[in-house]
Amino acid sequence: MVYTYVLLSEKDLEWYTGSTRDLKTRVRQHAEGRVFSTARRRPLKLIYYEACMNPVDAFRRERFLKTGKGKRFLNNRLAESLAGLRGQKLERA
Repeated sequence: MVYTYVLLSEKDLEWYTGSTRDLKTRVRQHAEGRVFSTARRRPLKLIYYEACMNPVDAFRRERFLKTGKGKRFLNNRLAESLAGLRGQKLERA
């Protein structure tokens, strides 16, 4: 399985989207500051993930979630979960 995941930075309230074969290990690496792109944005919270059988499908999904349309999908999908975390402004599109 290959996972596409979204982390929410509690520091700057921005999202980070990535893909990995080992979700638990990758989230732990982010939390420990061992990932360059998110090290200064900690603490991070896993807010969404999807599993795909094929790595190409997972990477395609990651690219989609980084687009304006993908961010709107996540805002709609996670509206109730994010309501208390980020207020009215969920993400720049």
